[in-house]
Amino acid sequence: MAYTTLFLDLDDTLYPSTNGLWHAIGARMDDYMRARLNLPEDKISTLRKHYFLEYGTTLRGLQIHYQVDTEDFLDYVHDLPIEQIVSPDPELYELLSSIPLPIFIFTNANRKHATRVLDSLRIMDCITDIIDVTTMNYISKPNTHAYYTSLRIAGESNPRACVYLDDSVRNLVPAHELGFFTILVGSQVQNPSVRLSINRPHELKIVMPDLWNNHR
Repeated sequence: MAYTTLFLDLDDTLYPSTNGLWHAIGARMDDYMRARLNLPEDKISTLRKHYFLEYGTTLRGLQIHYQVDTEDFLDYVHDLPIEQIVSPDPELYELLSSIPLPIFIFTNANRKHATRVLDSLRIMDCITDIIDVTTMNYISKPNTHAYYTSLRIAGESNPRACVYLDDSVRNLVPAHELGFFTILVGSQVQNPSVRLSINRPHELKIVMPDLWNNHR
């Protein structure tokens, strides 16, 4: 297969989930719901789970049900010392810079957060563009609309020519259904929507040599 485009999820995909950044973001979401919306402690966890399952993100649920100020929410939950949590990754830079395809970050976070993470990893120069939650008009993964948006922005008409890495099986399911070549990062969970599983994106050169050898 000749591949033309590589899509990469951001959080817990490009850096190890063990560094604690995503957990810290989740804690900031809890703080926001407590401090800004005055929601009771025992309701927050249930609401976040419901919104995640129903809408894909906590933000989307809060937009619909509480009319939150989107930028205020995103600035609040991402107000973390990312540069101290995410370390530069020269090996990842070397890998991505060698791939002869456009590379798009495809994330439910916003561009500001994605840029800080990419700058901390020092791989921004490898990225063609960032497809973020605002680009998707807040209709996030795993909603199929988000994947059509990613294809449109990438100028790609054939999903089967696209490779997509994500740490969430849930986000890979609609991509697989559309025809993307799906790769799960950080887990060996067996699922029919997962074509390959790897521990880190650094393994791409071994498991997907076609990204280098069979592009068009």
